[in-house]
Amino acid sequence: QLQLVESGGGLVQPGGSLKLSCAASGFTLDYYAIGWFRQAPGKEREGVSCISSSGGRTNYADSVKGRFTISRDNAKNTVYLQMNNLKPEDTAVYYCAAVHLYCATGMSRYKYWGQGTQVTVSS
Repeated sequence: QLQLVESGGGLVQPGGSLKLSCAASGFTLDYYAIGWFRQAPGKEREGVSCISSSGGRTNYADSVKGRFTISRDNAKNTVYLQMNNLKPEDTAVYYCAAVHLYCATGMSRYKYWGQGTQVTVSS
């Protein structure tokens, strides 16, 4: 079964950090770019960050630049999202998704999606 599984979410105070993981099973991530997306209650899903299949290209939403870092370990078939200096507005369900080779602008191009992990930033 081909799937992505997110983990690492939780409750954290403002200013705190979390590291999300996106692990693939049933297929190798070597040829896939991985995007992180999030959806807050009552809002549309939005792109947060993406990393190309080689890891050579990354991009970030303006709202998270300088605070979030995306990385990958193809040997572990896993992509990470390090989130620092978290803010209440970062509260959302975070999803990872896979698209062939390069990051895509349209979410519909992402072939595989995880079930999401909840991140709550609150004091």
